[in-house]
Amino acid sequence: MNETLTRVATQLALIGSLIFSPAASPAFAQGTGASSPGSSAAMQPGEPARSATASNRALSLTPDYSMGRSFFPHYTLPYKPLQLPEPTLTNSPRIEQLIEGGQLMLSLEDAISLALENNMDIAVQRFTPSLDEAALLRARSGVNGRLVFDPVLTGTGYISKASLPINNPFLSGVTSLPSGAAPVVPDLISHNGTANFNYTQGFATGTQLQVTLNNMRSSINFPGDLFNPYVESSLTVQMTQPLLNGFGKLANTRYILEARNTVKVGESQFAQQVINSVTQVANDYWELVYARENVKVEQATVGVDQQLYENNRKQLEIGTMAPLDVITAESQLASDQQALVQAQTTQLQDETTLLVAITKDPLAMTLSGVEIVPTTPIPTPDVIESIPLQTAVQEAWKKRPELEQAALNLKNAGIEVRATKNELLPSVNLFLLYEQYGISGLASSTTIPSGFVALRSEPVLLAGAAQAAIETSALPLIVADQASSTVATTSNGGLTDGWNSMIHNNYPTYEAGINLTLPIRNRAAQADNAQASLTQRQQEVQYRQAQNNIVLNVRQALTALAQGRAAVTAAEKAQMLAKQTLDDERKKYQLGASTSYNVVLRTRDLTAAEGTLLRDRINLVEAEVNFNQAMGRTLDLNQITIADARAGKISHVPNIPGSMDTNGVPGK
Repeated sequence: MNETLTRVATQLALIGSLIFSPAASPAFAQGTGASSPGSSAAMQPGEPARSATASNRALSLTPDYSMGRSFFPHYTLPYKPLQLPEPTLTNSPRIEQLIEGGQLMLSLEDAISLALENNMDIAVQRFTPSLDEAALLRARSGVNGRLVFDPVLTGTGYISKASLPINNPFLSGVTSLPSGAAPVVPDLISHNGTANFNYTQGFATGTQLQVTLNNMRSSINFPGDLFNPYVESSLTVQMTQPLLNGFGKLANTRYILEARNTVKVGESQFAQQVINSVTQVANDYWELVYARENVKVEQATVGVDQQLYENNRKQLEIGTMAPLDVITAESQLASDQQALVQAQTTQLQDETTLLVAITKDPLAMTLSGVEIVPTTPIPTPDVIESIPLQTAVQEAWKKRPELEQAALNLKNAGIEVRATKNELLPSVNLFLLYEQYGISGLASSTTIPSGFVALRSEPVLLAGAAQAAIETSALPLIVADQASSTVATTSNGGLTDGWNSMIHNNYPTYEAGINLTLPIRNRAAQADNAQASLTQRQQEVQYRQAQNNIVLNVRQALTALAQGRAAVTAAEKAQMLAKQTLDDERKKYQLGASTSYNVVLRTRDLTAAEGTLLRDRINLVEAEVNFNQAMGRTLDLNQITIADARAGKISHVPNIPGSMDTNGVPGK
């Protein structure tokens, strides 16, 4: 019995090793991905290496939803839903710390930090990598592919009792009735119990393994069975391996490889959203700066108009000026007052736009009636970067997330082409089957003709010619009365005896064969391959289109930067000349060679020149912000990490190059 238990334990250990064997480990998937058909994208001119803006999993502060929950040691975890926290829809504490006396004292660095913590566009896009990781987890299970890589253990158990009428007088155990007696229909009563187990698992090579363990206990009031009740067990191991269609790792892990690339696409899209949001917040910040300064310019213009109108009215009263001049001055005052109202409206709109971009709840009580006061002064770079277009484009191709996404999509298209090419082949599957049975139970009373004897160890009747040999052997005999046809038994066996018989391979079955499926026209596979090939060609064109768009963006950014610098230079000169003209007009007025009207006009010209200079300086700053976006430098220059952006918690305040802090010290 100890040897029997040892064999049973060995068999169960073998099954257990199959259950916990890996199906599709990340290691081989990564190795396959390195030589995947999408590597053709690497041959495209200017294909970027892994962008520095892409998220590094080792640095990410968010859970990796592609790994799933471990079965060991908490075996119930895979069957429980995830408990995700509710999204935080309140503003981060940083914004309250910046409010002083009803004013939000906001620097550009603080605005970008608040955007990384609170911007809703970033918050929405933050879910994209996690959703792609969940899709990768599903792909690893193999549910969407040819084979299910996750092991599946199925168990079935039931008990039954059946009573069937017997209408056949020739069955054993049915006696004839006396003449004239009413027939009594006997019943055949059976009791059955079943405990069956099935284990199925697919592997990356296309191999499918199925192990089935069936156990049945049955008893019946029919005297013909050798064992009654009896226990019957069977173990079946079947393996199927495709030889053409479905052979190899690529054919069976295509969705895993594509899902891995899709995760990278999602991370790149999130990085792109961060870049876009940071750029937009910076532009919104400088637009608010311009709007506030423009209100001051308009207020100065209205002040000059008011002075001119009052002077003209006084001269009209003393009779030294015509009424038309007074009406003209009053009309100009009204027109500039309207411009002031428009400037104030624009300031309010820009303030609201920036507030929405840096908060999750712009209507929070702490922000009610708060005025945003930008504290970062307007920088004017002395030297504008002069870089050849070809060099700038090459740098942008390496850093722009859009090109990385196009390369990954092209890589997935190449995987589809190779996978659908395999699906064009006929289906030729090799299968191997091994099956073994075991039976035991209580030996029933058996009718034996005179001159026969039965062995207890073998459920076979031996002829009388072999009786002498059997009697002299060591085999146990069934004790029987030779004059009687009924043999009484005392043998009794259970499940362990049945397993012992099964493990000893007493009744084996071996099978091996090949299944062939040959689609005659194979149009579905042809269509899939044609669609995959066309998609690959389309992705190649889209890759070049993305490259060309980057070329256009870089060229426009360089042009805007150069024109912005030239415009600022011209505006500075115009402002300087307007100031000199005003000074000369004032000297002439003091000498009596000019009028106050001319002085006011020159003052208006200076105010207009200062407004133009302000607008050109803001345009130059925004041109530099847009140039950094076109070059893919935004995150690096601002020292922003994707890990912080994904977590929504900024560990340090971004450092804006060229900007001035509140103490007038430029950022490094």
